[in-house]
Amino acid sequence: MRIDAALRQARERLAASPSASLDAQVLLCHVLARPRSYLFTWPERELDAQQQQRFLALLTRREQGEPVAHLTGEREFFGRRFTVTADTLIPRPDTETLVELALQLGPAGPARVVDLGTGTGAIGLSLALERPQWQVTLIDLSAEALSVAQCNARDLFARVTLQQGNWLEGCDGPFDLVVSNPPYIDPTDHHLEEGDVRFEPRSALVADQRGLADLATIIKQSSGCLVAGGWLLLEHGYQQGSEVRALMEEGGFDAVRTEQDLGGNERVTVGQLTVNSE
Repeated sequence: MRIDAALRQARERLAASPSASLDAQVLLCHVLARPRSYLFTWPERELDAQQQQRFLALLTRREQGEPVAHLTGEREFFGRRFTVTADTLIPRPDTETLVELALQLGPAGPARVVDLGTGTGAIGLSLALERPQWQVTLIDLSAEALSVAQCNARDLFARVTLQQGNWLEGCDGPFDLVVSNPPYIDPTDHHLEEGDVRFEPRSALVADQRGLADLATIIKQSSGCLVAGGWLLLEHGYQQGSEVRALMEEGGFDAVRTEQDLGGNERVTVGQLTVNSE
């Protein structure tokens, strides 16, 4: 089977996916171990029997809903490739907003930064690689997730500290920046039964109190773990902006504001601890 024919067949089989064409290309590139440009430069190249068999097997799994990132074992984030497993959330483009804000708000020189609920390490590792002078700690309650983050740190040659823990409990602060993409989905949200999230760890997705429980905990803990002038940055659901802002203001944070993601939805709320609230 030729490359162009394989892609055409794949698009037809994946027609139910909103990204059928891209899914097909990414999966075929994974099988061929080639960049996407190869598919368009050599559309007449023939797949050998083993390549064709592997590609068709991946298509079948994708038809059943498995995320492309799980099928390939990786996902690009902030210009770098991160290993992904079923033990972690899949890094998403909207979370790059959180990284960009942290880079803008963080000190130009040395700083202490902590990424809570790090998962693959995508947020914290991106910050460590963009700002080598920062001392970045990655924290997750899941030992399996930390193992994935450690793998990514090694592969990307990032110097970070990894620590197992429950948010900021027992952390050795103070920090200049606290960043997190915590669970924030209401357990009753119907979206949990749709798309890629069906295959991601529920513990990394849902939180009590309509999805606000972990956000509230991090806000409360951060007020005692940040330096004066330090920043807290939290990703949250697109309908949670006003509630997260209120929680931050109640927690003693100033300069509280919410930034939009790539789709124009409220996604990241930031606040500055100008006076120690203890």
